[in-house]
Amino acid sequence: MAKVMVVDDAYSELKLMEVILKSAGLDVVTSLDGDKLEDKLVTERPDLLLLDIVMPNRNGYELLRSIKRDARTRHTPVVLVSSKNQDSDRVWGKRQGADEYLGKPFTPEQLVSMVRQFVK
Repeated sequence: MAKVMVVDDAYSELKLMEVILKSAGLDVVTSLDGDKLEDKLVTERPDLLLLDIVMPNRNGYELLRSIKRDARTRHTPVVLVSSKNQDSDRVWGKRQGADEYLGKPFTPEQLVSMVRQFVK
């Protein structure tokens, strides 16, 4: 079973994504912040990381750059999931190393379709 890690500081968003993905038959691990995210990725070994951008302490861009620099985690695909939904946000996210970008709000179908691009 494919494993997806979701990191979002908004509990309601985190739970919504968890419910949608679990109902699609995926194993889901969640975190409300990016604290020690690199270590969590090494421990959990998810097939995909869904990462919010706007978070306290370390934002999604900082976390993304750190993940992509870390030899242990650089091959983990990352989809940025954010309400920052301008073309410039998408371009910047890809430049920082994101594999894909999903704007909020999204439908359950959009979320599952995005995840299925990376995990079978």
